Amino acid sequence: MADYTMVAALNQALRDSLRDDDRSLVLGEDVGPLGGVFRVTDGLQKEFGPERVFDTPLAESAIAGVSLGLALAGWHPVAEMQFDGFSYPALDQVISHVAKYRMRSRGRQAVPMVIRMPFAGGYGGAEHHNDSPETYYAHTAGLKVVAPSTPLDAYRLLVQSIRDPDPVIFFEPKSRYWSKESGELTADGLPIGKARVVREGEDCVSVTYGAMVARALQAADRVSEDGTECTVLDLRSLVPLDLETLAETVRSCGRAVVVHEAPMTLGMGGEIVARIVEDCFDYLEAPILRVTGYDIPYPPATIEQHYVPSVARIAGAVTRTVEY
Repeated sequence: MADYTMVAALNQALRDSLRDDDRSLVLGEDVGPLGGVFRVTDGLQKEFGPERVFDTPLAESAIAGVSLGLALAGWHPVAEMQFDGFSYPALDQVISHVAKYRMRSRGRQAVPMVIRMPFAGGYGGAEHHNDSPETYYAHTAGLKVVAPSTPLDAYRLLVQSIRDPDPVIFFEPKSRYWSKESGELTADGLPIGKARVVREGEDCVSVTYGAMVARALQAADRVSEDGTECTVLDLRSLVPLDLETLAETVRSCGRAVVVHEAPMTLGMGGEIVARIVEDCFDYLEAPILRVTGYDIPYPPATIEQHYVPSVARIAGAVTRTVEY
């Protein structure tokens, strides 16, 4: 057993994929000699050479378009969008082309590519560096969308994503890059499309993903001091969404709180609430509450603690729905 940060686990996932499949490539801004802004690609170019790990111009649309061309030519590109808020120039390529080739070719053309994207806030970043754009991608049919919450699961999901024949948007929670977890790095275990229960309780379920899993666990510990036991469900995969596990956990508790960093309006939480109502209405004992970012542009780092869902806000929502 060893301790891994999420950065180290992701780096090892890329290294193992490059070693195991000579069609795998890593590309993006500063992923080569620098090793990436967060050092996720550190040492990869030195080991595998600039033909397989290479820097690109500061042009996100080109990164996505070139990656698509490489995938169609038989390569398995892993592209990095340096920050979430920098990814928007690539949306046309991703939405109009990357997501549609499987359908456009009547299922004959796979698109085995991954777009890695550091996302969300809570770490003191500047403007354009803290967005939570998962809804744009989850709404785009033809893409798979995942968001790990721990180092070991980050390794597992990234290796699985690189092996997947369809395009995967891989969200990496920046505030959890330096979190540690002890265990073995393996791609075996839960696949893309399956959620995991990380804490069990009978009074309420907190449904979340990414960095908010850790805060939901802290909130669950806090309300436990008052006798409320809360399940925490880590979705892991936003597309496909594990509706079966979601329904099972909500039915067992009768109450639910949905947590994410993105703004509330038309956020991922709205879809989750709708699915719960459709599948679990007869089991609900209280309204489903959402704890999210606010419907404003991401604030300056000096006041972001008021924007990102806090342990207190999550615990308060759990308490309100249990007392309803």
